Amino acid sequence: MERNTRQRDAIREAFRHSGRPLSTDEVHLAARKTVPGLGVATVYRTIRSLQAEGWLATVELPGAPARYELTGKAHHHHFHCDRCDRVFDLVGCPATLQDLLPRSFRLDRHELVLYGRCADCARAA
Repeated sequence: MERNTRQRDAIREAFRHSGRPLSTDEVHLAARKTVPGLGVATVYRTIRSLQAEGWLATVELPGAPARYELTGKAHHHHFHCDRCDRVFDLVGCPATLQDLLPRSFRLDRHELVLYGRCADCARAA
């Protein structure tokens, strides 16, 4: 178990307040508001440590750097904004996925990522 530090607390708060998956750059930017001298290496080390503790989960998106989010969330999917590169949680899951499978196939798990523009970027366009 790691000891709590101002840097570690600032990184945890960045995730708690975000409400969405964050990249290491987004964590660094958010946590530096509380700890201005925070280094990016500390962010990477802390994220790895929080993953090892089971506090953070990795969000893998095809062709994009990993994002991280709090563990313990119910099954959900993600939306990736093509313009600002932010990732958002989507609540729920389509019930019709089984209908997409060929006959006799069995679905064990799935991952769904939607792409487009988030509300902020759609308004700005």
